[in-house]
Amino acid sequence: MSIPLTGLRLTFSALVYNNNVMEQESYTRGQPNLDAVFAALADPTRRAILSRLADGEASVNEIAAPFEISQPAVSRHLKVLERAGLVERDIDEQRRPARLKADNMEAAAEWLAEFQKFWSTSFDQLDDILTQMKKSESKE
Repeated sequence: MSIPLTGLRLTFSALVYNNNVMEQESYTRGQPNLDAVFAALADPTRRAILSRLADGEASVNEIAAPFEISQPAVSRHLKVLERAGLVERDIDEQRRPARLKADNMEAAAEWLAEFQKFWSTSFDQLDDILTQMKKSESKE
């Protein structure tokens, strides 16, 4: 049996209730928006910008230098990184230097680390299979 989704809406009170439940269960309080972090990290230009900022703060001109994109495009990438909480910018006279802010990146790495046991187990199983294949080939 399938339920048609047309016409279903969350009422304002349902939204407020859901938000309250999420906060009580610590799903939203103090948690970085991992969706925004992973979306920001999905773009290779933004990852390159983060790598550049790992060496120290830089202006938009300094960040844009190695890329074949305009300064406004770099600024748009920086805004995405700022919204994800991966970069912060200051106003320093005429410049607005950007610097790496790694708190949300650390939270994303911690979330990924939860899957390390799975990866390790999967790699161990793959090693066992490859070892068995080598043994069976050497017997032939």
